[in-house]
Amino acid sequence: MKPAPTLAEIREWPAVVTVERAADALGCSRSGLYEAIRRGDAPVRTLSYGRRVVVVNASLVRVLEGN
Repeated sequence: MKPAPTLAEIREWPAVVTVERAADALGCSRSGLYEAIRRGDAPVRTLSYGRRVVVVNASLVRVLEGN
């Protein structure tokens, strides 16, 4: 199991990241985050491009900061 990324590392990520990468940062499974996105109750903002879904990194950072 790989270690979770630090908040400093996450701040350096691109503007949008994969659901898998966001799930690693949140400490949840990829499938769990996809399910939350599908239900509309994901803790982070997402963007959809056709079938592809990405997570807005600024939203991810805010969640991890507790804001």
